[in-house]
Amino acid sequence: MIATIDMEIQPMKKTFCLLLFLPMFYTTAHPLIYHHHHPTILTDKAALLAFKDTMTQDSQSILADWQNSSNVCNFTGVVCNHQHHRVVQLLLNRSGIHGPLSPFLANLTGLLLLDLSENNLVGLIPPELGSLWRLNELNLFGNLLHGLIPDSLSLLSGLFYLDLKGNRLTGTIPSSILYNCTSLGYVDFSENALHGEIPPEIGNHLSNLMFLQLYSNNLSGKLPPSLSNCTILKWLDVENNRLSGELPTETVSRLPLLELLLLSNNLFTSHDHNTNLAPFFKALSNCTHLQAIELAGMGLGGQLPTTIDQLGIYLSSIYLQDNRIFGSIPPTIVNLSNLTVLNLSSNLLNGKIPDEIGRLQNLQWLILSNNSLIGPIPPSIGQINLLNQLDLSKNRLSFEVPGSLGNLIFLSDLFLQENNLSGISPSIGRCKSLNRLDVSFNRLTAIPKEIFGLTHMGIFLNLSHNLINGTLPLELSKMETVQEIDLSSNHFHGSIFPQLVGCIAACMINFSHNLLEGKLPGTLGLLRNLESLDVSYNSLSGEIPVGLGGSVSLVLLNLSYNDFNGPIPTSGMFTNFTYLSFLGNPHICGSIPGVPVCMKRKRWLM
Repeated sequence: MIATIDMEIQPMKKTFCLLLFLPMFYTTAHPLIYHHHHPTILTDKAALLAFKDTMTQDSQSILADWQNSSNVCNFTGVVCNHQHHRVVQLLLNRSGIHGPLSPFLANLTGLLLLDLSENNLVGLIPPELGSLWRLNELNLFGNLLHGLIPDSLSLLSGLFYLDLKGNRLTGTIPSSILYNCTSLGYVDFSENALHGEIPPEIGNHLSNLMFLQLYSNNLSGKLPPSLSNCTILKWLDVENNRLSGELPTETVSRLPLLELLLLSNNLFTSHDHNTNLAPFFKALSNCTHLQAIELAGMGLGGQLPTTIDQLGIYLSSIYLQDNRIFGSIPPTIVNLSNLTVLNLSSNLLNGKIPDEIGRLQNLQWLILSNNSLIGPIPPSIGQINLLNQLDLSKNRLSFEVPGSLGNLIFLSDLFLQENNLSGISPSIGRCKSLNRLDVSFNRLTAIPKEIFGLTHMGIFLNLSHNLINGTLPLELSKMETVQEIDLSSNHFHGSIFPQLVGCIAACMINFSHNLLEGKLPGTLGLLRNLESLDVSYNSLSGEIPVGLGGSVSLVLLNLSYNDFNGPIPTSGMFTNFTYLSFLGNPHICGSIPGVPVCMKRKRWLM
């Protein structure tokens, strides 16, 4: 939170004008609001107790000491200025209070800071709060407030910090607030349901603005060019709206202190009819303090310029996914030595991944999925020691997964699915932090047993849709923490071993579309977390084990197209399944509709 700036007491002339103007915001519905020319600590106490009385019963117990203490300055969340004998701060953030935002707070006319954030306040923002003319911080973030933002807040001419984020506010952004509260340095109206345009003259009035956050609303129109006058602006976040027009090249070129530029999920286009990104990136090179740029989800067209490395030494995050960026990844991008996140996924990129990529030593997320990249995975990626997530899925990469990736001791997620990879190095088994491994839909013919030695893998192992031969490795049973195992659509043969019960955390097992044979072990019923078991399209035989019904969490069972025989068990979870779980097994019977009824054996009299 921005530290509250102590404001000087306004001249008497302004006070007199405010007192004349404010009564139009008061209503007879609130007779306890004082019209007192000499407010004191006693009027402050009365206002606080009136505020407390509007809260729910539970909230009043949270503020119990307000009733028990005679000294208002000892109330929970209350800070006084003892020299002037007034309440100057009310700090009840995350206090669990519930109820309407009371207009009685308007009587705390000495208040400099009002923070009621992250509670359960409901109702409208009272227009009476405009009488808090000394206020320099108003924080109502994270409540359940609805309705319009009152124009009367424009009377708070000394306001520096205004946070209304995360409520249910509707209507438009009142231009009067952004034009009259000229001391504003921090404005956050994010995560509401505001619509309309951003007031176009905002930058002509807020020369002190450093942080502007309006993301996740329904705002439309263009980003105001006047923002170029906010020359000390550091954060500009308008993601997840319906803003349109060309990328704001002229605006950002005049914001030398800009640190965060977040424009994702709007309707912006690049220059020259959405084909040219170069002018915008050139303008960004003037933002020498830039730390994060997010332009995702807009269908932006153009190539990444070779001058991308001029974005500055502080740049740590680039999010350009879900666009129409074409061409190759410029090798100069590796000069952005402080990058921690590079997301270029779901574009039209082609060519090879630059071998120099390993020079990005601070990179933690490298996401290049869903493009048309070709060639091998550069071994130099194994030099990025801090890498946590590597996603190269849905490309045209080929050859073997390089053994150098085994050096990535912090690697948690490795996504390589839907490529043309032909092998995977055993050294990947050294990635002891790996939680997710997906190499499905490739051309792998073998999996080193070291991969199944990743005993601490916690989320999923997906080797499906490859050409893997051999028996199920016994090492699989040692993966005690893995939740999902998918080996489907391969050429695995042999039996399913009973030791698979060692995968005690498994909630999904899919061995379908293989060449497995023999009996299905009943011990699988001991997997208490198992929700889905699919062994369809194999050559399993014997009776369906009764013990399988002991898996209390099992909701999806597919034994179809095998060679099971005998009656379907009727105990436990078997009562929840239909004939669809048993299709293509001509030698089974049971009481399930759609399955042949078991014939009773006749006893011949002797």
